[in-house]
Amino acid sequence: MKILHVALVLLMTASMPTLARAEHIHAALIGYQEVPAVSTPASGEFNARIARDETSITYELTYGDLIGTVQQSHIHFGQRGVNGSVVIWLCQTATTPAPATVAAITPFCPQSGTVTGTITAANVVTAGTASQQIVAGELAEVIAAIRAGVAYANVHATPLNPGGEIRGQIRGSDRDDREHDGDGEEHEHGR
Repeated sequence: MKILHVALVLLMTASMPTLARAEHIHAALIGYQEVPAVSTPASGEFNARIARDETSITYELTYGDLIGTVQQSHIHFGQRGVNGSVVIWLCQTATTPAPATVAAITPFCPQSGTVTGTITAANVVTAGTASQQIVAGELAEVIAAIRAGVAYANVHATPLNPGGEIRGQIRGSDRDDREHDGDGEEHEHGR
């Protein structure tokens, strides 16, 4: 009887909706995803988990081989192939500090390597394009944008790529890296 109860609990746990668990999101960052595209040996990975209660996102951003000097990294609100507004600073530098409202809670960028942090509503800045309608503190809106596939991470480097040297669209771990372009065939994007 005890084995039956254990099996039933395991079955119920496995069938719980994924929203009840921490949700993994990720992005592979390369120059070809930037707008305009950049030919660079640089690459990076953004890996994060949205907390079960959706009040925080813990992240790890790793990158290397950038041609320029790293200045900053962000999450932007924008679909693939379009530049969008910064809504979260992932890291800053002394030469390009984050806005005063988030500078104290924004880690510093290494020239290459890994930066980690925890994003809360306090990290969200107002989108620079008013029509995008995300204002400071709206973490739920940023999470909704990530789930809708309209948020990306990038790393900016000067002097050649102040608008971004590498970029990757953020997606959930259950999404496939292959997409259909309406021609019935699968195509890999960003590789």
